[in-house]
Amino acid sequence: MVGGRRELPFRSCLLGAMSRLGKFAQTSLPINDYAKRSITSELRVRALMERGKVLASQSPSPPRILVVGTGAIGGFYGGKLAQAGARVSAVCRSDYKVVCANGIHINSVWGDFLFKPERVVSDVSEYGPPPDYILVGLKVLPEIETAGMIKAVVGPDTVIVLVQNGVEIDQPVARVFPDNEIISGLAFICVTRTGPGRVEHIDFGRLVIGRFPAGNSDRAEGLAELFNNVNVPCEVTQDAVTARWRKLVWNAPFNPISVLGGGLDTKAMLDTPESVTLVRRIMEEVCRIAEAAGHPLPSEVVQQNIDGTRKMEPYKTSMLIDFEEGRPMEVEAILGDALRVARRHGVAAPHMETLYTLLKLVDRRTLQTR
Repeated sequence: MVGGRRELPFRSCLLGAMSRLGKFAQTSLPINDYAKRSITSELRVRALMERGKVLASQSPSPPRILVVGTGAIGGFYGGKLAQAGARVSAVCRSDYKVVCANGIHINSVWGDFLFKPERVVSDVSEYGPPPDYILVGLKVLPEIETAGMIKAVVGPDTVIVLVQNGVEIDQPVARVFPDNEIISGLAFICVTRTGPGRVEHIDFGRLVIGRFPAGNSDRAEGLAELFNNVNVPCEVTQDAVTARWRKLVWNAPFNPISVLGGGLDTKAMLDTPESVTLVRRIMEEVCRIAEAAGHPLPSEVVQQNIDGTRKMEPYKTSMLIDFEEGRPMEVEAILGDALRVARRHGVAAPHMETLYTLLKLVDRRTLQTR
């Protein structure tokens, strides 16, 4: 009812208007311009009203996203999704009280902003109904079982997004949740958690996401659209496994060398011809392993990574920061998992083997002195 009278459906209004137009045509009276404009206007308004109703009925509600691992990666990208209009909540443990009270302050080269999660919980079980997406930004460590940590909040339609380092890290989660879509996420970004509720974004920020292990994904496309709407470059790939190997080309040399070299930033690691040669050899080993595993990489990927690193602001790797703060390092995710693939396929990787052996010794000593 509108104004005390029954609102006619669009079809009835259209037929009525056409009928009135026909009546003019059947008489000897001329159809004046006013009548034409009146009928045309009525048709146009009704058509726009009807189209608006259809669009409104099709417009989805903002996606509900739960960030698990709200450190540098989770805090930054969770905040960007909130800027894009998503309903983003966060699981925080050590930062719980700070984030509840003040949110997460991101100092960014793209412009500073404050991320105030819709809800802050200390455990996933406190969240409530399953979210549309779980964005996992946890470190990939032997003692962290990602699937077990998120199991309580995964629903039948929940998409699990793993924005984490390493290769062959998606399989354990996919085995536990065989009916849920898994999206692999690779973050090409220089970002650091500098304190409780504090994140420093130094450079870059591009994301590559894709359905694991491969294929098209409407849910990945929807997530990418949210990121791109707030100027976070996000590419959707149909080959997520190969994308993980491509990210490892950078991670395998720079993360370990930053620690074993005595606390080097990215600029220092490329300061001498010898160090550049070492970086190049490690990258080439990653490429040979990837090819043996069925995921060949472009021939120019090594030089592209070296050139790109020269252009970035000097940056302490996440592994170096973990080492300096006495935290466990992603030794297996960055080197161990790839070397196990190499051994399965009979690929020699002596430089990576050396880094792996030394880094395990350093990591062990760090953990013993905690």
